[in-house]
Amino acid sequence: MMANDVLSPDQELLNARVLVVDDQAVNVKLLEKILDAAGYRNVVTTTDSREAASLFQESPTDLVLLDLNMPHKDGFEVLTEIKAMEKDYPPVIVLTALKDVDSRVKALENGARDFISKPFDRVELLSRMHNMLEVRLLHKAARNQNIILEERVRERTQELEETRMEIIRRLGRAAEYRDNETGLHIIRMSKFSQVLALAAGMDEEDAEMILNASPMHDIGKIGIPDAILLKPGKLDASEWTTMKKHSTIGAKILSGHPSALMQMAREIALTHHEKWDGSGYPMGLRGEKIPFSGRIVALADVFDALTSERPYKNAWPVDEAVTYIKENSGKHFEPCLVELFIASLDKIIAIRDKYAEPGE
Repeated sequence: MMANDVLSPDQELLNARVLVVDDQAVNVKLLEKILDAAGYRNVVTTTDSREAASLFQESPTDLVLLDLNMPHKDGFEVLTEIKAMEKDYPPVIVLTALKDVDSRVKALENGARDFISKPFDRVELLSRMHNMLEVRLLHKAARNQNIILEERVRERTQELEETRMEIIRRLGRAAEYRDNETGLHIIRMSKFSQVLALAAGMDEEDAEMILNASPMHDIGKIGIPDAILLKPGKLDASEWTTMKKHSTIGAKILSGHPSALMQMAREIALTHHEKWDGSGYPMGLRGEKIPFSGRIVALADVFDALTSERPYKNAWPVDEAVTYIKENSGKHFEPCLVELFIASLDKIIAIRDKYAEPGE
């Protein structure tokens, strides 16, 4: 059969897997003969009820013809096992000589869908099987369609999430390019931030949020005039006052969205220039009043800035940058984070080397 061929409804029914469980070999042989003559080609049989559950499970089974009165395990026990494996629609027709109502009710309560009394009539058997299989296959088709739709929703959600993250990264790069920096800076410092967050005990989800939010830390530079942002020399007092506004500008750009990611991005943009001793900007926050994400990004950003070449300075050697970080422990940086930074230095340097600027 070609991949594009579609089975007719009758072909689908005749290809259905039918499991027969009856301890009487003569009944099994009779059922095999009837089903073969009717065109069923995927029939599995057993006279040992202990094999029923494993046979049911070894391949998708569309219908079970099940006797109730059997040694070892009776039909009720087998029904319970099948129901545990097939919770949505246990496809069981009970074959029984039992006439009492209690047995039939018990079978229904355990998952049976229909009854055929022994001795059974061939036409009635095939008609009930046909009806049961139609319902079973429609149920399977609906379930498979739901699975396909759920997978498409997952794929679409993942695609939207990846697109959103790419927009965030590019938004961060836009600010860096205005400041004579490259997109590799935001990659490095965001990954430094993730390493520090994990080292500080954050769970992976929150650490990944810092990874994805920190690239927007300097987005407010978009609002700084070129004459100040791109000035090659030292800024005067008035220009420096304007430059410092990029923190609050960034916070305004990123504010107003309910997502945790955007809220953290706003928090980082606003506070990553605050200092542990209270001498930073824009609010002069001190110590633990500075949000933890801002403290992490402050250290990651400064280390990458020191060890990166800029038009106005050469890159510092790593050991000199580390010395600077240590000297500013308790001043610019939280002492605990400095210790974690030193302990994580191998990971930090590996990231720096992997995402080094071209030509370095």
